[in-house]
Amino acid sequence: MKYLKIIFFEILVSFLCTGCGIYSFSGISISPEVKTFEVRQFGNQAPIVEPGLDRRFTTDLQDFILNQTNLDLVTNNGDIIYEGEIVQFYIAPNTATADQTAAESRLTIAIRLRYIDTKNSDNDLEQTFSFFFDYPSSQLLTGDTAETAFAIIFERITQDMVNATLAKW
Repeated sequence: MKYLKIIFFEILVSFLCTGCGIYSFSGISISPEVKTFEVRQFGNQAPIVEPGLDRRFTTDLQDFILNQTNLDLVTNNGDIIYEGEIVQFYIAPNTATADQTAAESRLTIAIRLRYIDTKNSDNDLEQTFSFFFDYPSSQLLTGDTAETAFAIIFERITQDMVNATLAKW
């Protein structure tokens, strides 16, 4: 009986280890023939241009993919390619006070992504991703406020892009 339990346990473990195919705990499922990725410089085509924002987003996306996958970053001829542009950088009043002034402002950034899978063109994607950050209207979008806003917005957008392209969510 003990011998049967050991065999059953070994069979169960082998099914668990191989049953899901290529899978990671982050939810990212990458084909085994995909070894490299390329992130081309994202342009800034928003009506309001924040200097350096395109370079920062490109770097943040590269870092996120490097940290979440085992893919190698290359400068050209990647197996998968991320490219696009910032298409919206917009600040608007979000909430009002009793005397009809803005109590809170909202920064919204939208980025158009073109994802190219050179190994399987069925996975190609073109989509716009956006997110926002609310801050008190008494503050300017500079210094720590801007750094916090960009970090939060880019973290969300990069996560959404990777989920849509590699995790297929």
